[in-house]
Amino acid sequence: MLDSNLTLPISQLNANWDGLGDYLLASGLGEKILTLYQNDPQEQIRPKFNDLFNAFTLPLPQVKVVILGQDPYPSDHAHGLAFSSALDEQVPKSLVNIITTLKCDFGQDYQPNILGVANLSPWVSQGVFLLNTRLTVNKGEPLSKEHDIWDDFINQVFLRLAKVDHLVYLLWGKYAQDYSQRIDANKNCIIKTVHPSPLSAYRGFFSSQCFKHTNAYLESQGKTPIKW
Repeated sequence: MLDSNLTLPISQLNANWDGLGDYLLASGLGEKILTLYQNDPQEQIRPKFNDLFNAFTLPLPQVKVVILGQDPYPSDHAHGLAFSSALDEQVPKSLVNIITTLKCDFGQDYQPNILGVANLSPWVSQGVFLLNTRLTVNKGEPLSKEHDIWDDFINQVFLRLAKVDHLVYLLWGKYAQDYSQRIDANKNCIIKTVHPSPLSAYRGFFSSQCFKHTNAYLESQGKTPIKW
């Protein structure tokens, strides 16, 4: 049974993300999030509550790259980092395609810098912010209707990202690309591709060289490239 005394990481969000925790409280979104999880006795919401804000453990000033996806994996793979998997079994096909693209960019012998075979936490420690346009989903139900509550929150995230120049934004798929208007293209690098899902990756994701282009831009700005 889910703990009814859930608490949001307000202090951490305030410290790492310029008052984002206060926004959760003032907007009422924090209460909506708690209600969602507390009214989920079968624990069908993914990611699990304690993983919900994992992406935000990366402080705003340390962000170098933003990877924006759609919604979390509707399975136990979800753990609060977009495209990353908490499980090594049955690796999500989108992540398989991401790894394939890394090898297209850096050679077939390239060994991805990931934990186990599916956890992208080593990217986060280098400044890669792994974000989805929605932070929650029902297990087995992609784009679950009742989780259509995140738009204003993501807008607040982008307002804060706008305070950091010379970021690389990797916008994967239509839902992510809708946020391009919130990014100053004169101060940042925006790379748009189709989503790495098997339904679309063949339409240009593998050949996009998005990881290679990201590192080239970072180096042009005097930043350390990502060891993907």
